[in-house]
Amino acid sequence: MAPNRDLSSPVPWRRSLRASRARRAARARRRRRVLRGRAGITLAIALSAIAAAGALAQDAATPLAPGAQSTDGVRALQRKLGVSADGVYGPRTRAAVKRFQRAHGLDVDGVAGPQTLAELGLASATQQANAPEQPASAGGGDATLAKIAQCESGGDPTAVSADGTYRGKYQFDRETWRQLGGTGDPADAPEAEQDRIAAKLLAARGTAPWPNCGAALS
Repeated sequence: MAPNRDLSSPVPWRRSLRASRARRAARARRRRRVLRGRAGITLAIALSAIAAAGALAQDAATPLAPGAQSTDGVRALQRKLGVSADGVYGPRTRAAVKRFQRAHGLDVDGVAGPQTLAELGLASATQQANAPEQPASAGGGDATLAKIAQCESGGDPTAVSADGTYRGKYQFDRETWRQLGGTGDPADAPEAEQDRIAAKLLAARGTAPWPNCGAALS
């Protein structure tokens, strides 16, 4: 006769099966936690990359300012504002434009429009493009240009300011000279060429580029 067995005690192979199942369940829980952690890290990295790309896209979307429709025009604007002249109309340039607008009572929108450019002493690309190609002798411009030339240089086409910045009969700076189609040194250009470009500037912006000659022009 077989010995009596305690039927309430678990059979050894059942205990082993339960332990094995418990171990597998614990491993599955740990794996899920690890995967969730990795997914969170991946999501955080992806969101950071998207934010960075968005910032770069914002800068790239507006490389130039309205009214300064070329890289050279943006550089000229940046030099006037005293910021790094990299030719890109990014956040630093917009902030500098806003500071200038605020200081000069202009609409603070961060856009280098015609009023802002005029206040800075820069002609917009549109103004330059629409400026008529006419000789200095056209109409009343002849008398006005003669007064400007006398005021600025005594009428000398080779005149150069003491610091070398302003050159020629109408004392152009090199940037303005180039923007209006001049080449080389204004003080070396033929007098007729200086007259032609001065007439173009006068037609585009009036006498504003020669503020020191206001009394002579009145």
